[in-house]
Amino acid sequence: CLFTRLSSQTALAPVTLTERTILARLRMHVISFLLFTFLLLILLFPSTEMRRPGKGRGLRGARHKFTRDRVRGAGRKSKSDPSWLVAPDCSELTESGDVFVDCQDRRLTSIPTRQTWSEQPKHLLLARNRIKVLRDGAFSGYESLTSLDLQQNQIALVEDGAFEGLTHLTTLLLQHNLLGTLSEEALIPMPNLGYLRLYDNPWNCLCPMDSLIRTLQIPSNRNLGNHARCAEPISLKGLKLKKVDAEVLCRESDSTGNPQGDQTDSTYPVEPSPIRTKPDATMSCHTYLFPQIRMDCSLTEVPIGIPEDVVHIDLSHNSISHLRARDFQGARGLRTLNLSMNTMEHIDTGSLFGLLHLRELDLSGNSLHFVQYGVLEDLYFLTQLKLGGNPWVCDYSIHYMVYWLHLHPGVKHSGLLCRSPPEHTGESVEEYVHSYNRECPKDRQHSRADHDQMDPELWNTPLEVQGELEEELEPSHLRVPQKYQIIRLS
Repeated sequence: CLFTRLSSQTALAPVTLTERTILARLRMHVISFLLFTFLLLILLFPSTEMRRPGKGRGLRGARHKFTRDRVRGAGRKSKSDPSWLVAPDCSELTESGDVFVDCQDRRLTSIPTRQTWSEQPKHLLLARNRIKVLRDGAFSGYESLTSLDLQQNQIALVEDGAFEGLTHLTTLLLQHNLLGTLSEEALIPMPNLGYLRLYDNPWNCLCPMDSLIRTLQIPSNRNLGNHARCAEPISLKGLKLKKVDAEVLCRESDSTGNPQGDQTDSTYPVEPSPIRTKPDATMSCHTYLFPQIRMDCSLTEVPIGIPEDVVHIDLSHNSISHLRARDFQGARGLRTLNLSMNTMEHIDTGSLFGLLHLRELDLSGNSLHFVQYGVLEDLYFLTQLKLGGNPWVCDYSIHYMVYWLHLHPGVKHSGLLCRSPPEHTGESVEEYVHSYNRECPKDRQHSRADHDQMDPELWNTPLEVQGELEEELEPSHLRVPQKYQIIRLS
């Protein structure tokens, strides 16, 4: 107030020296007070923000909250960390330049929300979880996906907008779930879909399935819904969706007003299911397309219908006792075959026919005594052969295996040890074969041409008489020593 009064008086009357001195001092005090207050605010404001993160208003508080949430969502891992988690219990990996988000076997009940990752994922693996429903927009944030694996869940409902935004998706795996119906509208958001698996679902082939069945039967959709079969009604049970006459699905609904149709429709005659002599690979095996195509089966014999493009087949820990000719005839692109831990006793010649590109074969943990001649002849590019855990019998029947390995020195093998007879137990089969040839009795090494040069001490002995008798009983074309030459054409 004094400062204001003195300032106003200076404009009306002359100001004395005392008053000027007071005015100058007041100005200095005011300026000092303002500077002190300003500095105090600068020092106190950052410390307050640090004590209460995220509570500050304005842009800085919003940025802090966003950063905090992002760090929590990323599992507090840096992007440079190769084991960086992109979602709860899910891992990110890169193979052949494509980013995979692996959420398999995580007991998930819903689709994990999109997190921050190093790159946009191309493949989302959700097999073997507990997902029951796919809601509208379930895959929001996954717009770059090209493949989606949802097999072996408990999915019973897929809403029409569940796959909204997946315009780049080319492969969708929904087999081994609980789907009874699915609308064509659910597939509309995926214009590039070229591979769809729907088998092993209890499809209810009634009027609500009309649009989907018509879509699957379009000739250009030859890889959509193959092997999927009706479970209801009884008249259509076991019939492939691609074979159902879509015209009759809603016929009964139009006449009775029942939107579900008449489950006693007799348009299709009820026929017994065909007797299958061998299990079907589409029903007995789980096929995984990514990162590489492989099959995992549970059965008692090699199934039929193995896809031609399968690369890895795992038939281990089953009850397969016999490999028959042409069991793998269709699997021309197979690279690895695991037949370990079965009860296999016999492998027929030609059972591995056509596996020209097979690299790894695991026969360990079976009941094999020997391998018949010709079984391995098509395996030109084999590099690894596992044979341990078999009761190999070291007699003349085991020689083929050793000769084949000798002709293929690039094949790494293991476990080829004699189990019987007792005098050779634990001995390497290769050593047994070498010792067999080395210790062959001299009388076996003489040919028939040397008969006239037999030791004189053996003339007119029972051994000579026995030889003459055998010579008389043999056909003439077998009396001449036969010489064989093995020529390898590869």
